[in-house]
Amino acid sequence: MSSAALPLVRIPVGIVVERCKAGSRWADFVWRAVAVLPDEPRTKPWTVLREEHGATLFYAGSATVDLYPSETARYRDNLASGNPSIWTVLSPAEGAWPYSVTAATADPAEGEAFTEAGGNLVEPVAIPEMLREAIASFVAEHHVEREFFKRTRR
Repeated sequence: MSSAALPLVRIPVGIVVERCKAGSRWADFVWRAVAVLPDEPRTKPWTVLREEHGATLFYAGSATVDLYPSETARYRDNLASGNPSIWTVLSPAEGAWPYSVTAATADPAEGEAFTEAGGNLVEPVAIPEMLREAIASFVAEHHVEREFFKRTRR
């Protein structure tokens, strides 16, 4: 792997997941990521954080948001979108819990690519202010404007 493909910054985050009773006879529960914590807590994965009104919040586990200099335009567009997000990815798992934390990304295109695996749960969640500031700082330091070249047909 070339050094160009390695992230310059890796930011650990925690993923909070909500489980609600499903209103369907085909599924017992609906699962979705609802928050990203701006650091990796020392809590064990799948610890119950809160139960209320038929919903249970869990700390599902940790991931890292990797930042690459080649993707700064996408991070910048995400931050300027009016609803900056971190895309969380939960993949089907075998065992006590139906999902495991697979990834978290600030790149909207990468988040969308994770939806290609049909079983993944991909949710954009609000970006914590501390993480937004770190990504904005990374963009300010590493962004290089690239001229758009339209390819001509042969």
